[in-house]
Amino acid sequence: MRGYTFYERVSRAFHDYSSLSKLIVISTVGGGSLIAYSEANASSDAYSVAPPEMGIKKKKVVVLGTGWAGTSFLKNLNNPSYDVQVISPRNYFAFTPLLPSVTCGTVEARSIVEPVRNIVRKKNVDICFWEAECFKIDAENKKVYCRSSQNTNLNGKEEFCMDYDYLVIAMGARANTFNTPGVEENCNFLKEVEDAQRIRRNVIESFEKASLPNLSDEERKRILHFVIVGGGPTGVEFAAELHDFVDEDLFKLYPKVKDSVKITLLEAADHILNMFDKRITAFAEEKFSRDGIDVKLGSMVVKVTDKEIFTKVRGNGETSSMPYGMVVWSTGIAPHAIIKDFMKQVGQTNRRALATDEWLRVEGSDSIYALGDCATVNQRRVMEDIAAIFSKADKDNSGTLTVKEFQEVIKDICERYPQVELYLKNKKMGDFGDLLKEAKGDVAQDAVELNIEEFKKALSEVDSQMKNLPATAQVLHRFLYIMIF
Repeated sequence: MRGYTFYERVSRAFHDYSSLSKLIVISTVGGGSLIAYSEANASSDAYSVAPPEMGIKKKKVVVLGTGWAGTSFLKNLNNPSYDVQVISPRNYFAFTPLLPSVTCGTVEARSIVEPVRNIVRKKNVDICFWEAECFKIDAENKKVYCRSSQNTNLNGKEEFCMDYDYLVIAMGARANTFNTPGVEENCNFLKEVEDAQRIRRNVIESFEKASLPNLSDEERKRILHFVIVGGGPTGVEFAAELHDFVDEDLFKLYPKVKDSVKITLLEAADHILNMFDKRITAFAEEKFSRDGIDVKLGSMVVKVTDKEIFTKVRGNGETSSMPYGMVVWSTGIAPHAIIKDFMKQVGQTNRRALATDEWLRVEGSDSIYALGDCATVNQRRVMEDIAAIFSKADKDNSGTLTVKEFQEVIKDICERYPQVELYLKNKKMGDFGDLLKEAKGDVAQDAVELNIEEFKKALSEVDSQMKNLPATAQVLHRFLYIMIF
């Protein structure tokens, strides 16, 4: 982050938070790039760990999940002083952005997976992998309960319990159905490699069924009506891939049913790809219109049966239905049942994801960390620590703060409180000296001195720029998190 090396950040952390006795450092970069994990003693200027030859028992780190977050952690874990146990129902890492391409055969499934054992086998760390599903987390006793993901009878031995010193939860999330009736029973999801392969089979089977000679035109059109629910990146990309697959490949194999095929994209909001620039949204909608993909905006799905999908128009509440042959549901994510149960244990009810502090430590727990789609980061507010910030910057204990004093620690403050940098950027201020000058009036920079009350006033609006961040690779690649325990 901001050009600092891992060792520089660790050293700075000791000086900035000298009262802390131990540190654990994790950084994540999108695409499985950088991860660092180490323990440090606050009395030293560099991190140090007890080597295994000293006879000290290694601390056990249990990692749940082999998705983006979990695999990124494992790929760059180089500290041999930990005993790492990895538990996941799948023994591979999947490059999920290419799942829509797998549904239509543009990319083969084997091309987007990498076995976990290949990733960890050359590491100079004790890492064991167990293909199993965690179904319970016992935070009080520091245990996780798991069962084998294999469909075999092991005479009651398919379940096992594993203890831990530190737990890293990176279990991802499931598709969010919003409790819509019929979705679980009748829709396809696109979260796993198996989902993509299933969708591909269903598309082919739909064309085979529609080619039978005894079908009416109405039934043939129903079977070849493909509905995608959700106008986010996954839904839009799948719709585009499906259109190309049908237009370039399937029409050649099934020319007699060409006029019966229809692709519909349902989106509850006013536009598809709302999270992107408006120019991208406009281009995608225009492209779909030219390709004949029917985009229905403001359409909320309220019910799905085995042959019909019911929608309600946002605004007037008008309800309608349409027959379909296959539905792909892509409307965001929700926590797994085990995460919901764990959230109750740590007092995090009525949340969409596990809440962590800015160091990815689960709030309400001392030795459990969460990252990826199962978690969200609650960024600490500047005003909560205003007295500590002032005291740290006021090195001469004068009771006032000069621009020079504060600029010596401003980089560290911006790293721990990203909203400070965002606030300065939005206010078009070059540095914090401009903010202090604004608080005192137009005076020479060297003459600016603020007491703590004036300092509070200067920072009073900073937290308004703060947002809770999902603990995903796209967000984490900007930060080196110092997780304290």
